[in-house]
Amino acid sequence: MNVAREGIPFIVVAIVIAAGGFALALGRRSWALWLLAFVLTIVALWVAYFFRDPERTGERGDTLVIAPADGRVVHVTEVDEPTFVHGKALRISIFMSVFNVHVNRYPMSGTVEYVHYNPGKFLNAAVEKSSLENEQMSVGLVSGAHRILVRQIAGLIARRIVTYSKPGDVVRQGDRFGLIRFGSRVDVFVPTTSRVRVKIGDSTMSGTTVLAELP
Repeated sequence: MNVAREGIPFIVVAIVIAAGGFALALGRRSWALWLLAFVLTIVALWVAYFFRDPERTGERGDTLVIAPADGRVVHVTEVDEPTFVHGKALRISIFMSVFNVHVNRYPMSGTVEYVHYNPGKFLNAAVEKSSLENEQMSVGLVSGAHRILVRQIAGLIARRIVTYSKPGDVVRQGDRFGLIRFGSRVDVFVPTTSRVRVKIGDSTMSGTTVLAELP
């Protein structure tokens, strides 16, 4: 199983703690300590599972917007987007639980023209106002005549947004661009004339699910 490189320190620490639990249980021969060691092993396995980074394939194309995150569609809304789109856009919001893959991928190929970090709150990422008030990182892509904005949003548990993108980067649809640790949300802003191919409640897979077709 491939894992995201950002998760390696967490996995190593979890394994060391679990091994220490077994060593303590073996030395003291206590059933309570054996139970604790077992629980610590489950936690270590979950940490490794959380940072999994599977390969993804699917439909590709210049007019397709691919899901940047695993999760569930919680909003499909027309909004004003003044920072990069500079006008009306359709915002498709994907909520990631702690059980989803948290590696994020570029929804389309193009050039990164905008990268902006905004500190903020840590509200429940599924609620509407988290898109404006929570800590977030925005990445703006230009592909031909289209401007697509991807926004990573921290949540109640998430406290670390990782983004590899830099202005001027030429990127490819489906490539990894970051992750958010321990539960969060990703918004994608597309032109209002796009044909949306998902609805609220749908599950998405990063790099695989087609969210919309550009005009």
